[in-house]
Amino acid sequence: MTTPSRTPEPDRPARIERAPGDYRLTHLQALEAESIHIFREVAAELERPALMFSGGKDSIVMLRVAEKAFWPARIPFPVLHVDTGLNFPEVIAFRDRRVEELKVALIVASVPDAIERGLVRPEPNGSRNRIQTPVLLEAIETHRFTALFGGARRDEEKARAKERVFSFRDEFGQWDPKNQRPELWNLYNGRIHVGESIRVFPLSNWTELDVWHYIGAEELEVPELYLARERSVFERDGMLYAANEFCRPKDGETVFDERVRYRTMGDANLTAAVRSHADTIDRIIEEIAVTRLTERGATRGDDRVSEAAMEDRKKEGYF
Repeated sequence: MTTPSRTPEPDRPARIERAPGDYRLTHLQALEAESIHIFREVAAELERPALMFSGGKDSIVMLRVAEKAFWPARIPFPVLHVDTGLNFPEVIAFRDRRVEELKVALIVASVPDAIERGLVRPEPNGSRNRIQTPVLLEAIETHRFTALFGGARRDEEKARAKERVFSFRDEFGQWDPKNQRPELWNLYNGRIHVGESIRVFPLSNWTELDVWHYIGAEELEVPELYLARERSVFERDGMLYAANEFCRPKDGETVFDERVRYRTMGDANLTAAVRSHADTIDRIIEEIAVTRLTERGATRGDDRVSEAAMEDRKKEGYF
């Protein structure tokens, strides 16, 4: 089950409402306009872009903005998903349905397939975050992508806070945080040599609250896991994990029913839920407005490996 979506108008996609005769942009409209500009810049500068789409809230918003950036034409690049094999089934179903609605090409880079081929080996802690990197880099090389759009935001995590909108990656896919290109006056440098690429973050200046306001304004469909429901969970390391095929309680961990929702969509074995009564988009907005802990800090077990876990993965080539 997912949230209901608005029936699109036949001549253009739904848009944020503006009062007649008022040409001033609201905060949300300004963010949308900046993101549309970034999409169009990449389409003009770089030959083979792709959009990373996982079915999470940020990629949902990013896909919507891309739709508006090139309307009435279709989105002129494929959608890429690095599938760890540990995703929530509801999110995969949502991904497939949304891609079909927009008639865009979907490329799936499979981590389980890479494990079977010997490209990567599973880690003992069960996390597949680090072994996503070789799979992503292989997909970039195979399809010769020169740019990848990602839904990362600067408010999420400190490594992302210091990364540029156009994030240069060398021929090995690596990021050097001490050698980033300047971005003065929203001018973006997309020049690359053969084998190099750019990671592009159109939502860099958005916050989690902005994302939910946009979802509400556009009446976008989201996976039902984002909404508070009674779910079977157990507590581990101070976080609530759903009891499912990917994550089973250990000895001494008791399964109980709790009203929870998910703030982020990661692997089902390492993404925790939060106690919540926010069962509508409006209530989620109210909840996020008073929250002081980022969604990754609150719910992502894989980011607790070390304080520099995200930055270390990015240096290796992770998104």
